[in-house]
Amino acid sequence: MLWQDCKGVDSTCGGRRRVRSAIIAMRLPCSFWFLLLFSTGGLLLLLHLQDLTETIQQSPDAKLIFPHGQSMNKELCPHCPDIDIQGSVLPAKLQQITKNHRKLLLKSSSSSNQQLIITPVGKAENSIKRLTKVQRSRRRLMRDVCAKYRSSSSAKAVTRQHVSRIYVEDTHKLLYCEVPKAGCSNWKRVLMVLQGQAVSTGDIQHEQVHYGNHLKRLDSFDRQGIAHRLKAYTKVLFLREPFERLVSAFRDKFESPNSYYHPVFGKPIISKYRSNASQLALRTGEGVTFKEFVQYLLDVHRPVGMDIHWEPVVQLCSPCLIDYDFIGKFETIEEEANLLLRRIGAPANLTFPSFKDRNPNAARTSARITQEYFSQLNLTERQRTYDFYFMDYLMFNYSKPFADLY
Repeated sequence: MLWQDCKGVDSTCGGRRRVRSAIIAMRLPCSFWFLLLFSTGGLLLLLHLQDLTETIQQSPDAKLIFPHGQSMNKELCPHCPDIDIQGSVLPAKLQQITKNHRKLLLKSSSSSNQQLIITPVGKAENSIKRLTKVQRSRRRLMRDVCAKYRSSSSAKAVTRQHVSRIYVEDTHKLLYCEVPKAGCSNWKRVLMVLQGQAVSTGDIQHEQVHYGNHLKRLDSFDRQGIAHRLKAYTKVLFLREPFERLVSAFRDKFESPNSYYHPVFGKPIISKYRSNASQLALRTGEGVTFKEFVQYLLDVHRPVGMDIHWEPVVQLCSPCLIDYDFIGKFETIEEEANLLLRRIGAPANLTFPSFKDRNPNAARTSARITQEYFSQLNLTERQRTYDFYFMDYLMFNYSKPFADLY
């Protein structure tokens, strides 16, 4: 055999050994070479993916791509870095990831679609920076919408009527515009504590909040006092998703006992929009349905006037005339309100209360409950209600509540 001749030291021995190795290699089965090649390739791929993952986690310039053409829903994730002030109808975007936004991919419970939410983590200063950025975006959108839709003839001076819903807290130089069903009762409690009228928000009862006349309104000052406070004070507005706010108002005023709204609003609503109404319903005004309530809301010839609990925010707080410094949302009210309280120098132990002011045993109006109420309406009624609140949706960057709306 060839390799048997190569037992001693010979000049041709090295060459003969190489030939022998080649012959042995040729006798190995093909499956051996396939497994060897596959294993080597898999190892290289694993090393590459590990390096790529570490690069994404460590790099401040890494990007997250949203699948299926979905955009970040800022109302599901109000704390995330802003993508665009127009928000809800964007095409797929690249979203910045930083070290403080590492908890990723929390799925929405929405049945119609699933979106990605970035949950911020980190220290308090990072939260402040994040919320400050959100505030800049909201204020910029408010100004842009006002500039686009406000006619030149509407550029008028602020009157007492425009500031009639604004409460004044002089000690910390704060102006708060009241939006009912968006945390206004608890905000009034906070203002009373700031003024020194109470030690704790938990000590203040509902009647004291709404009927005690403990707080001053801006329209109670003379023209010079109004102008000074509008210029020097922090102007604050907190609002809520319009359809949720509407349903919350209906549940509170018409589904619960109420000695004012049932006779003043319920009786004329039932009388005009319910055929064959019973004498009891006509006499008490109780039992108004949500469909009847929406008929009243959309009627240009309403049997009774509007009410602040369902009046659009653009009418209540005049954001195109009053340049608000802080725009908060009910959906994230505790975190944003507490940020504001720290900004104005409120006592360290004062935080925004989380308790429900009225009907504490009833479930708080949610997106799911809102959908249930609006399912009682036909498409035309839903569309007209959306049109009624369109400027609130547009100016404050809320998404369309139903996919079939335009």
